[in-house]
Amino acid sequence: MRLVIADDHPLFRMGLKYALINQGFDVVAEAADGLAALDACRTLQPDAALLDVKMPGMTGIEVCERLRLSNPGVVSVLITTFAEPAIVQAARAAGARGYVSKETDPESLARQLRDIVANPEVDRLPHVNVPRLTPRESEVLPLLAQGYSNKEIAKNLGVSPDTVKDHLARLYAKLDAGDRTEAVSRARSIGLLH
Repeated sequence: MRLVIADDHPLFRMGLKYALINQGFDVVAEAADGLAALDACRTLQPDAALLDVKMPGMTGIEVCERLRLSNPGVVSVLITTFAEPAIVQAARAAGARGYVSKETDPESLARQLRDIVANPEVDRLPHVNVPRLTPRESEVLPLLAQGYSNKEIAKNLGVSPDTVKDHLARLYAKLDAGDRTEAVSRARSIGLLH
């Protein structure tokens, strides 16, 4: 199987290349940024592109999107440290066919890549549950993220501070958060806040 690998960390990229070669893959090109990865895929037409999510110039997700439109025969697989829900959703929309953790051992990586390329129609990206917010909760959340106090949120929305407390309690429960900071952090990670 012919692969293009792309990661902006040279040491990781070199280790990944040799791990894949030792597992029987043909690494036809390696790239340090998204633009170089896209060029290599367009020129060499590999079976798959193994792309780091965060790279300079063009992210792995942007490369997936462009490959889906211009080179649909190249299977895009993302490799990263964290499967943040917002990133997973963006990757799915861009056409990525799989996600592999950088903590995966070489044998598991090889097995996953072979499976993804053999069956690209199967969605192997983690599924993310995004809670459904009420219209009022959707108004409270950005104000919370901006650091407004309960009184300030109440004044801004024309409700009582007790009503704001009720909305916050429901937001915390939906986001599985223990406090304001954790609620905002979780909301950002699943794409409810940008």
